[in-house]
Amino acid sequence: MTKRTSKDIRNQSRFALLRGLYSLRTATRQELTAATGLSFATISNIVGELIDVGVLVEAGREDSGGGRPVTRLKISPERGALVGIDIAETYVHVDIYDLALGVIGQAESEPAIDENEPSALVRHVAGVLDQAVADAGISRDRLLRVGISLPGQVDPQRGVSVFAPNWDWHEVHIQSLLSEALGLPVDVDNPLRAIAIAELWFGAGRLVNNVATVNLGTGVGTGLAIDGDLVRGSSNTAGEWGHTTLVYNGRLCRCGRRGCVEAYLGVPGLQATMAEINAAHDLLTGDRQREFVADVAKGLADDDPDCKELIEVTARYFAAALGNLVNFINPDHVSILGWTARLLGAELLEVTDKYLPNEMLPSARAAVRVSLSSVVGNSVTLGMATFALEGFLEQVGLPSRGASTRASFGNTSSLAAGA
Repeated sequence: MTKRTSKDIRNQSRFALLRGLYSLRTATRQELTAATGLSFATISNIVGELIDVGVLVEAGREDSGGGRPVTRLKISPERGALVGIDIAETYVHVDIYDLALGVIGQAESEPAIDENEPSALVRHVAGVLDQAVADAGISRDRLLRVGISLPGQVDPQRGVSVFAPNWDWHEVHIQSLLSEALGLPVDVDNPLRAIAIAELWFGAGRLVNNVATVNLGTGVGTGLAIDGDLVRGSSNTAGEWGHTTLVYNGRLCRCGRRGCVEAYLGVPGLQATMAEINAAHDLLTGDRQREFVADVAKGLADDDPDCKELIEVTARYFAAALGNLVNFINPDHVSILGWTARLLGAELLEVTDKYLPNEMLPSARAAVRVSLSSVVGNSVTLGMATFALEGFLEQVGLPSRGASTRASFGNTSSLAAGA
């Protein structure tokens, strides 16, 4: 283990303060001291640094109840804009955020099948970013930095897409391609890291420190936070729960192995299950994954028996997979999100909950809450904008890279009260 330096501790303290302000919206120095567990002197020093670079501003004064008036602080939304981009196998979604991480513009597009070659995809992303900037009604010179999530294995330190199986990418230096095309500093990462940091800062992580954030879409996986730490693993592939074995010698997964969780819970897996239920069902005539999921949601609303059976069978797979996850890491909370969860999550979770007691150790089941994520909007873009904030602070000479990998609070209950 690398020994932590005083600089590491200070960087961690900055992110604890920022995370507290994003939760509380406005706060005095005294309130931040109580919420983070940091000393008043440390809070005051960090506040001074962040005011100097325009990240914090005063939000008014109020009576302290006997002494001098105290100053309330807030993140300055006018300091500039951050960009979060979610590049998935089936869509590109762009959100423009002010520095207070409120969405001010967005755009989305579905790339053509032949646009998965790196240079073509980069051009497509640039076009969607232009649309989002227009939607925000701001000039491009307001953009400070861009955080971009890519499917597959990503090395954020080298800026490389190590392996993206659906696109057959190997060792693609995607960060430099994107930065050149967009004309902006770019950070890249895997969506599992993005959803984990979003859940830590804006979801269940405001209340508890051990969170598994499950993403359901074309692929599946989980972002992990243990004791308030974002877990990356030795090669940034922690949380690839979708490629753990659910069924021995089962369905062929796109990773090349058999029986993976993803082969049953990813959208292609849902389509395979529907084919087993009724190979002639109308839902299987199209080739668009998002249309399939939307049609399943409509079928459930219309009491389609095959769609109900699909949810029943999938819930049994989901319960077994969640049982393995919870028994192994013993989290306080499992948050479910992703574009499949947005359409089918409530129905799927209701049925899954019936089977969870049979799949989890009693003590683990008693300790964990499983729910849809409370994070508003796109968790992937929000998480990537948070990483872009980290990169921007490095640009202006504050924290070094990696500070966000540990940003836990000393007192989560104080933050919950201000949420």
